[in-house]
Amino acid sequence: ELISWEQFFNLRRTRRRYHRVCSIISALLATGAGAGFLGNIEVDTMPALFGLDMLTLFGLAIVGCGALGWLMGPAVGGALFKAMNRKAVLGMVEREKQFFQHIKKNRVDPSNHSFSNPVPDYYGEKIGSLKEYRQWLRDQRIYNRKRETFL
Repeated sequence: ELISWEQFFNLRRTRRRYHRVCSIISALLATGAGAGFLGNIEVDTMPALFGLDMLTLFGLAIVGCGALGWLMGPAVGGALFKAMNRKAVLGMVEREKQFFQHIKKNRVDPSNHSFSNPVPDYYGEKIGSLKEYRQWLRDQRIYNRKRETFL
């Protein structure tokens, strides 16, 4: 069953929140796990690698664990979102296809962008409602007008 555009934007916002919260949680868990594991290794007997001492490498490894956890968050959040919103997911997928077709059809050509006239939200990531979509369309038209008068 196809959902309304307002429901689509609300679900999209909710999905983004799931992704963000799961990213934060998984980053903290991965950082803690990395710190717990690397904190129990004897550092005194290990030789330096790549010209760096082991404490520096362990610190970088812990940061890397956190980054890996952050990157895992959207996958976990997406699965959790699908499990919690099972009925609406199929309608959301259909609306998402339509939405991205609208975006592709109406977005500006970025080949002539400049620092004084940057491309406005090329992928439509900041669109969270019908009002913001209409504003996005206006921004695209303004960009095209500026580009045409500049050329």
